[in-house]
Amino acid sequence: MRLLLLSDIHSNIEALNAVLEAAPEYDRVVNLGDIVGYNASPNEVCERVRAMGGLVVRGNHDRACSGLTDLSEFNLIAAMSARWTQTVLSEEHTAWLRDLPEGPLREDKFPSAEFVHGSPRDEDEYVLSTPTAAADLQLPDHREFIFFGHTHLQGGFIYDAGRTQAFVPTYEEAASGVLSWTMALRPRLRYMINPGSVGQPRDNDWRAAFALYEANEAGLDQVTFFRVPYHVEQTQAKVLAANLPERLATRLGLGR
Repeated sequence: MRLLLLSDIHSNIEALNAVLEAAPEYDRVVNLGDIVGYNASPNEVCERVRAMGGLVVRGNHDRACSGLTDLSEFNLIAAMSARWTQTVLSEEHTAWLRDLPEGPLREDKFPSAEFVHGSPRDEDEYVLSTPTAAADLQLPDHREFIFFGHTHLQGGFIYDAGRTQAFVPTYEEAASGVLSWTMALRPRLRYMINPGSVGQPRDNDWRAAFALYEANEAGLDQVTFFRVPYHVEQTQAKVLAANLPERLATRLGLGR
């Protein structure tokens, strides 16, 4: 069984299209939240994500842009983009975002995995450090693999014999310009795995990020991380044409 792992698309249809074009064959898609916010194509992204089906966890921007939460905890730029998104989202897409479930989500087909936006403890928690990850990885009654988003950083954490350590991909580049890196998932260890952000990476790499998880009946699971170039200039032009903050366009080209 192969899972296509997406997260933090943030209304970037150009990045999402590039990811789906580059993605290997998969059996099911899992979206870890923040479908909308920041960029200028919320309806187009919602339409494409809904058409793919699969499992979708809500993110904090999905809540805010659908009116479930106020914007008092957002910084000024995030709040401005959320307010703009509220004005352009169709009623149908707004209702769909509002009905998305809070993580952790689980499925019988993947008994070793659970899916969250922030963390199993708090859907808005940023898992950026090994102490935070260790607290999540040592929770009782949680799964071997925790797939999460929210940080916009590709990589994650490994828990082994009481010790938690971070990891980041070390990519190999293909002739197509797509970067990838495959990591074997060892039995009896626990992992927090972040596929990175499709639409607004923050690890100093502008390319769209995603991952593919492969579950093997023999227990030889693995995850492959990808980075894909896309027409970032088109996304930037749409941001500026919508009179969204210029900072949102600038950061796309910087990957931060």
